[in-house]
Amino acid sequence: MERKWILQKPADPEKVSRLGTELGIDPVLAGLLVQRGVETFEEARKFFRPSLDDLHDPFLMKDMEKAVERLRQAIVARERILVYGDYDVDGTTAVALVFSFLRPLTPEVDFYIPDRYDEGYGVSVKGIDWAAENGFSLIITLDCGIKAIEKVAYAKEKGIDMIICDHHLPESGLPPAVAVLDPKREDCHYPFDDLCGCGVGFKLVQGYSARYDIPFERLEPLLDLLVVSIASDLVTMVDENRVLSHYGLKRLNEAPRKGLLAMINLAKLEQGHVTIDDIVFKIGPRINAAGRMESGRLAVELLTAEDDTTAYAIGEQININNNDRKNVDREITQEALEMVAGGNALVSGSATIVYNPQWSKGVVGIVASRLVEAYYKPTVVLTKSNGFITGSARSIQGFDLYEAIDSCADILENFGGHVYAAGLTLKEENLQEFCRRMDAFISEKLDPESLVPIVEMDSRLDFGQITPKFFRILKQFQPFGPGNNNPVFLTEDVYDAGNARKVGAGGVHLKLDLMQESQPYRQIAAIGFNMAEFYDHIKTGSPIDVCYSIVENFYRGNSTLQLRIKDIKKRNDII
Repeated sequence: MERKWILQKPADPEKVSRLGTELGIDPVLAGLLVQRGVETFEEARKFFRPSLDDLHDPFLMKDMEKAVERLRQAIVARERILVYGDYDVDGTTAVALVFSFLRPLTPEVDFYIPDRYDEGYGVSVKGIDWAAENGFSLIITLDCGIKAIEKVAYAKEKGIDMIICDHHLPESGLPPAVAVLDPKREDCHYPFDDLCGCGVGFKLVQGYSARYDIPFERLEPLLDLLVVSIASDLVTMVDENRVLSHYGLKRLNEAPRKGLLAMINLAKLEQGHVTIDDIVFKIGPRINAAGRMESGRLAVELLTAEDDTTAYAIGEQININNNDRKNVDREITQEALEMVAGGNALVSGSATIVYNPQWSKGVVGIVASRLVEAYYKPTVVLTKSNGFITGSARSIQGFDLYEAIDSCADILENFGGHVYAAGLTLKEENLQEFCRRMDAFISEKLDPESLVPIVEMDSRLDFGQITPKFFRILKQFQPFGPGNNNPVFLTEDVYDAGNARKVGAGGVHLKLDLMQESQPYRQIAAIGFNMAEFYDHIKTGSPIDVCYSIVENFYRGNSTLQLRIKDIKKRNDII
């Protein structure tokens, strides 16, 4: 698929020159800092040296006082407390974090993860009934609950109070809970509103600790859970998220909890060198697989395991779940692609909507992402579960798919999510109308130019500039994520040194040793995932332009630098 390349406008040359001189760094690196709003020596120091002292006061969050006092009341009175969370990575890490914090404070605490297939997303009547039957008088919800107005009222009738910890957009009314912690509340003026669900749970335990003289050091072992959630949920890597991720990665690499160590080993990652990418592509999907294929409760049991034997046994089961998930995902993706190619999609114009009642509910979100990769359109993948049609939606850059789904709210049973990812449930008799409305809404709102995928590049770079000092400073830009992405560089007129080869299952990837025409004695290893289409052109020594990020590979204790290619463009051959 042809992609549009956009090179970011260069930063103010005067600011770049001044900062580069003050820091003694390459102008390209100084330019990257200025693009990120870092313009002075002091701002650079703060950027390169994140500090836990920069975390915001949790009591700036609306209802934090009420939440902390209700939690204190429950602990002192030895009430039964139920920690309740969603079945994905954000929800299960959040439950593990709050449960791990509370367990030393009270024996009267347990956790609950709803079944994806039986109960669906969020707070369920079944979960509330289970809590009532087992004597719980306080439920803390994590990564869910902000829209559960009727469910919270139902819990109240059963004599159960609720503290909501969520980060999704509220509706016009809030649930009648004793406290609703959500930085996206309109009346909440917390300084940073892009926390993940686990992050909101962390603010609750941080607030409790500050009020009742629990030293912050007691919270530090929880940070490995928090970085897994922040990375997997793709919230912005700025402000508190960047600080918490920095220290979470440090914890994950130096002293991870037993369950995460088992995941690191089972994913064959290099202990001590785990990155945000490793979490996003290796650890997060494994934790997610528990809820997709079996039960999210298994993930919490892994993340709260207290001995190596238990952790590894659960980890192996989750690894099996992940392999099963890959097989199911592969099969359904192929069926969905064939459905679109054969003209059997419900919608295939400006958007893609496909439906098969036999598909596994646990992988439709992944399949939607695969279809976006293939066709680059807003996509909804639907299946049937418990008598309802249910599914996941994924969007493309610059298009608010949540707004499109919200426009169909009157014919939906339930929906929730974000701009680029959402879930929904509807009755079968409303399917055709849902498709008609979604198609019309997206066709009207979507700029046709948006259907061309974009590769955004931060700066031009010559291979000669990639020195050990350059890369050492570039690494300090980590942790990377939305809002602080790994910089993408453009180098023009390069060619392979003669070692180009196809790798991976089916030979779909490219491994290259690239050289630049102006730097003929410098070779740099590169990998291009799913770029085998360029092999014949590159193998002949023909020149190309590449855009890429610079990464560090660790294997058996050895570190090597590698270019991770984002896209390739052929140059016109000059004869």
